[in-house]
Amino acid sequence: MAQKPGIPKGTRDFNPEQVAKRNYIFNTIQHQFELYGFQSIETPSFENSETLMGKYGDEGDRLIFKILNSGDYLSKVDNNLYSKKDSNAITSKISEKALRYDLTVPFARYVVQHQNEIEFPFKRYQMQPVWRADRPQKGRFREFYQCDADVVGSTSLWQEVEFVQLYDAVFTALKLEGVTIKINNRKILSGIAEVIGASDKLIDFTVALDKLDKIGEEKVKEEMLEKGISKEGIEKLQPLFTLSGSFNSQIEQLKAILSTSEEGNKGIEELEFIDKAITELGLQTATLQLDVTLARGLNYYTGAIFEVSAPETVKMGSIGGGGRYDDLTGIFGLKDVSGVGISFGLDRIYLVLEELNLFPETVSKNIDLLFINFGETEALFCLKAIKQLRLNSINAELYPDAAKMKKQMNHANKRNIPFVVLVGDEELESESYTLKNMTTGEQFKLSLKELILKFQ
Repeated sequence: MAQKPGIPKGTRDFNPEQVAKRNYIFNTIQHQFELYGFQSIETPSFENSETLMGKYGDEGDRLIFKILNSGDYLSKVDNNLYSKKDSNAITSKISEKALRYDLTVPFARYVVQHQNEIEFPFKRYQMQPVWRADRPQKGRFREFYQCDADVVGSTSLWQEVEFVQLYDAVFTALKLEGVTIKINNRKILSGIAEVIGASDKLIDFTVALDKLDKIGEEKVKEEMLEKGISKEGIEKLQPLFTLSGSFNSQIEQLKAILSTSEEGNKGIEELEFIDKAITELGLQTATLQLDVTLARGLNYYTGAIFEVSAPETVKMGSIGGGGRYDDLTGIFGLKDVSGVGISFGLDRIYLVLEELNLFPETVSKNIDLLFINFGETEALFCLKAIKQLRLNSINAELYPDAAKMKKQMNHANKRNIPFVVLVGDEELESESYTLKNMTTGEQFKLSLKELILKFQ
């Protein structure tokens, strides 16, 4: 019995309509990236394991897809090691490559490797798939595209200001109004950790805090206790959980909480700069909101942290995120190259646009005209016309077989082709074409020139 075909969990096939909609999002983002001066690069789908491992924290490392070495990969594993069945210890012996987890770390590797060819500050964008061994759920996949934009070689906060504008520009162009661009600063989180006496547990603290939206305040506190943060320290965090009000009022409350932290006050100054600039410049449809519990659980952010939420009417996780990393290239030997970047979550944006019915009707348009095939002579006559139509950027095709007319008409209907062209003996003789509107049933006899003009 033949095996039933299927695909791995967390992956998807895309039909022509879905691909057209995805390309609409890609093209919209790409257009805005280029308006803002970003240049495109591409990197391999898999990297050396040492490039990726240790860059995303323990949780991230567990979600990296490892690629088995070619050949008899187990032959190099010591019998004693193999008998212990310690998968972490064995992995490094049998896997030297891994699928990329995101586009940021490979970009850092690219910058270091090509530093002598790059003009800094370097503004790059990249739109490629990434892979994560995560538990699949709505809006979360194991294979998905990221659309990233980064600037490296500048510490200027004007870059952060531009990224807020870029998010606003993209979502406005997609007609997705009412998104919230949440912002925080890693220096504020470091300051809070310092104030509660948990500076040595900053990563544990931020990883737990980042889960606030998902698991709630009490569970976050439980996780912090488990990670060794004191009960007294967690009690000092209470004002953080209840912080509310406008951007400015939250900043004032933070100043009181972080009065003794130099690092925390630096973060406050950076946030004030960005907010002041955005207030002056204005946003089209998005809102900038301070969220001090935003702590994207990654090791490399050092300044501003961004996360974009869909409009409140849609239940969806973040549809974008990013931040400032002051020394990401340092992990590859190039010190003091500051960078900042953002990412767009294509797949989640797709689901939001679909739910809100925001895809333009023209997105899924395939061809304008299907020429009905009545035989060899007629087909050749039709193909000459199709050649001219295509030269005039009109989408047209010939049904490949001289099948029954009903079958060809049904094909046009199923593909939502709006017009068919009929060429029989009469049309051959008069060198004309009968155009049929598949919606109204109306028919017109046209010359090739008239046919071209009608669809231009």
